[in-house]
Amino acid sequence: MLEYWEGDGTFRASLKGEDEFVFYDGPPFANGLPHYGHLLTGYVKDVVPRYQTMRGHRVERRFGWDTHGLPAELEAQRVLGLKTKAEILELGIEKFNDACRASVLKYTDEWRSYVTRQARWVDFEHDYKTLNPDYMESVIWAFKTLYDKGLVYEGLRVLPYCWNDETPLSNHELRMDDDVYQPRQDPSVTVAVELETGERLLAWTTTPWTLPSNLAMAVGPDVDYAVVLVDGRETILAEARLAAYGYADVVRRLKGSDLIGLHYTPLFDFLAGTDNAFQVIAADHVTTDDGTGVVHMAPAYGEEDQLACDAVGIPTVLTVDDAAHFTAVVPPYQGLHVFEANRPIIRDLRAAGALVREDSIVHSYPHCWRCRNPLIYKAVSSWFVEVTRIRDRMVELNEQITWVPEHVKHGQFGKWLSNARDWSISRNRFWGSPIPVWRSDDPAYPRIDVYGSIEELERDFGVEVRDLHRPYVDELTRPNPDDPTGRSTMRRVPDVLDVWFDSGSMSFAQVHYPFENTDWFEEHFPGDFIVEYIGQTRGWFYTMHVLATALFDRPAFRSCLSHGIVLGNDGQKMSKSLRNYPDVTEVFDRDGADAMRWFLMSSPILRGGNLIVTEQAIRDGVRQTLIPLWNAWSFFTLYANAANAANTEGAWSTTSPHVLDRYLLAGLRTLVADVQTHLDSYDIASACDAVQGYTEILTNWYIRRSRDRFWSGSQDAINTLYTALEVLCRTAAPLLPLVTEDIWRGLTGERSVHLTDWPSYAELPDDPELVERMERAREVCSVASSIRKASGIRARQPLLKLTVATSTDLAELAPLIAAEVNVREVVLTPADSVGTQMERRLTVNARAAGPRLGREVQQVIKASKSGDWSVSPDGVVVAGGIELQDGEYTLETTLADDQAASGLLSGGGFVVLDTTITPELAAEGVARDVIRSIQQARRDAGLEVTDRIHLTLTADPGTTAAAEQHRDLIMAETLAVSVAIEAGPELTVGVEKAG
Repeated sequence: MLEYWEGDGTFRASLKGEDEFVFYDGPPFANGLPHYGHLLTGYVKDVVPRYQTMRGHRVERRFGWDTHGLPAELEAQRVLGLKTKAEILELGIEKFNDACRASVLKYTDEWRSYVTRQARWVDFEHDYKTLNPDYMESVIWAFKTLYDKGLVYEGLRVLPYCWNDETPLSNHELRMDDDVYQPRQDPSVTVAVELETGERLLAWTTTPWTLPSNLAMAVGPDVDYAVVLVDGRETILAEARLAAYGYADVVRRLKGSDLIGLHYTPLFDFLAGTDNAFQVIAADHVTTDDGTGVVHMAPAYGEEDQLACDAVGIPTVLTVDDAAHFTAVVPPYQGLHVFEANRPIIRDLRAAGALVREDSIVHSYPHCWRCRNPLIYKAVSSWFVEVTRIRDRMVELNEQITWVPEHVKHGQFGKWLSNARDWSISRNRFWGSPIPVWRSDDPAYPRIDVYGSIEELERDFGVEVRDLHRPYVDELTRPNPDDPTGRSTMRRVPDVLDVWFDSGSMSFAQVHYPFENTDWFEEHFPGDFIVEYIGQTRGWFYTMHVLATALFDRPAFRSCLSHGIVLGNDGQKMSKSLRNYPDVTEVFDRDGADAMRWFLMSSPILRGGNLIVTEQAIRDGVRQTLIPLWNAWSFFTLYANAANAANTEGAWSTTSPHVLDRYLLAGLRTLVADVQTHLDSYDIASACDAVQGYTEILTNWYIRRSRDRFWSGSQDAINTLYTALEVLCRTAAPLLPLVTEDIWRGLTGERSVHLTDWPSYAELPDDPELVERMERAREVCSVASSIRKASGIRARQPLLKLTVATSTDLAELAPLIAAEVNVREVVLTPADSVGTQMERRLTVNARAAGPRLGREVQQVIKASKSGDWSVSPDGVVVAGGIELQDGEYTLETTLADDQAASGLLSGGGFVVLDTTITPELAAEGVARDVIRSIQQARRDAGLEVTDRIHLTLTADPGTTAAAEQHRDLIMAETLAVSVAIEAGPELTVGVEKAG
């Protein structure tokens, strides 16, 4: 099929129509191979556009590549053998960025092969890359527009910081994946400082390395504190924490507000002389859940610390460098990495008598999502988008978005929006879109210029600009127009933009807006549909929403499907080293791309849950859906000509009077309507459920019950099956594009199922009453089959009678039920006859009822068993005179004990199967077993279904007697023109094609 599509140009032919459905394809990084997460998202990205195309829309599917940022830089560092930013600078930014450019597109061929193999239609020829000058120009336009709106500012703020990559992260990057937070063991210490009033104040921290930077102690103004005697000295901590420290001798009590404003002697004198420092301040984040109820404050290394200290005029003072090594500000620890400094700092505190207690704590700690090293919080100079200013509008615009699953709207995404912080968009790195800000290098003549286009740059700098990457953009300098001396120079700030700013600009940057395609963009924005995994509520979904709100006052997309996470077969995150997932190529080669598509698209992962990938689960989909569908097609091609009738080619028809045909076509109408409803609302898993359910009806009910009609060449049956297959293939085409294409082209002889219109359910017969009756008949057969199985009676053994008590009129369907259940007679009785053969049982849940009823629960249990209970008309259950509540009991309706070979029907009614096997019935059962053996022998001999045979049977006396008794049946069922039956020790079958 892939070869056919390529040669035929099927995908290009599908890009038709003026009514456009706008789909945004989130760009992956191309410096790594695809994984199951990409596979899953890619299938959704194919299902929805295929469906929308069949609905008459034009759906462009431009592939995109995310090419900037630290993932690319880390790969280049690995290839070049570089460890630090200093080594990159020594090599040269130009050479390093050349290596980044080469690495980001390393696997493009593999990606193209992978995407094509999964039968996903994508336009690779008109792809977009975030490194292209056009794309980057749109990005810097976005920055300048935000700057002009007053939504961009520069500030010194505490941010999550990766000391390995020497760059800050955005807060949303810490919340994208659960594995960003990992268990980590750290020392925790309690230290004491001496207040100016003489008491010791105890503070607790899990980051001892920040204590040399301590500038304040924080308390909760309304928290209760206690003064206790410890080694004869008055010591203060939260009253709620006394027991945790083993303190009991309370001297007096006070509120946190009584401590605010008191000064204390610093633990270290490195920052002595800092304005307003070394005082007790108020902070809202102080709790008594752990520690001492007093929080040590280092404003350079804590977000809340900085905010609280700013409020009282305590400055932010840095003591560590970009690589998280202590600077000369703290001479004893200069050059030590902050984590290495914990031990010597604790040792020095102990020697100074300031260490009260040392413990160890295992806590959930953030790690860099790129290099996996533990982060620190550190004050850095960064450029920010002032998200807090547009936060309320972002919440409002979210109301215009349809989320799948729906709970994401006001749940994970909505809550994140409600608490969104300002977005740090600058990275002190090398490979990325530049921050287009030029600043005077002389503070005496301050000036800032912000550029939003290449034309503006060329106008001011007088040179042609071909590449916006470093170092070329850094080389654009000019004299400061505001400096009359002519000595100062306008130089670009060295930072590059956060890669999430790139991806968040995708909607407009992919079409080079506003420099090109302005009319198209303004008419087609927001996009109609996007899809990615749930973590992107803090990533791509979020940054697109921020920029769309800030730039256009619109949401970026109308509908978003946010799926769960794909896990390995051990329930853990997929890992190459653990080999805990099936090889994708092997699955494609063995089971096919449609099998993988079906497994992923029919799973709970599209409703927000996670999914474990196992080979067995993939094969189950093959067994439950793909093979039955293919078998239905094979049956049509095999049996349509079985009777050698004059006219046996199938044709579209919905006029058959036969009850099975009418039912199948009415069910087909429901299928089309249901799948259309589900796909319109992006409920792909439910669409799969509907297709699987109809395929089950088609193969395990309609075809099985219609074999004789096909054998005899019934044109109605042939036309009905043709119609069902043709419509089913069109309906399932987005979900199973390869299998349905093969079947549909073979069935119709036309070009492609993917170039056809979506079927109209209005063209199919509407008969809900028949569907309801047939479904009840199928349920009767299912219950009867279960009775057979429970009674140990094989399906080929005929039985005498099945009694069906139901209010549904099944008279027309009784012959079908008899044939399916293999009984001579079906007796239908009214549902009101059920009462004499049914009983209700009350079972008390002692575990649920016991806590409420106490000893009375035994009285209730006894009453439920003795029959001393009742149910009122409004459903209240009373047992032994005590009213029971929901959850404390189970009420079941069952058949009386004397109806052993019986079963209940849902919604009322039951069936009773007469399991008495007479000698006559036993003989026919044996004959049918013989027929099955003969049919297997025919298949083993490679005979066609229409071939006549000469038959030889050898069997024990009982079997030969049964075969003789039912000779005509055996010959008719097996197309035998002659039968020779001989006695022998066991059943052997000989078949020979008749001349």
